[in-house]
Amino acid sequence: MITTKDVEHVAKLARLELSETEKEMFTHQLGDVLAHVEKMNEVDTNGVEPMNHPIDFVNVMREDNKIYENTREELMSNAPDVEGEFFKVPKIN
Repeated sequence: MITTKDVEHVAKLARLELSETEKEMFTHQLGDVLAHVEKMNEVDTNGVEPMNHPIDFVNVMREDNKIYENTREELMSNAPDVEGEFFKVPKIN
């Protein structure tokens, strides 16, 4: 069971200022959440495969097919200035 002190501690860590009404409300709400989690722990999950998403997704993207391969000479022919097998660029200070 969660207490008002627990809510105050979490609020302090989160740097939140809560009124007394909010503290009571959050104590009740967080208690309900923890009670629900406890109910879920009672469910028998033996034989149930773990999953990371409730819906199976299929990759709808096309395969990466190599259509055309540029040669080094073709690529270097587009450069404004080349030195050997490297692009030649202005010096940056």
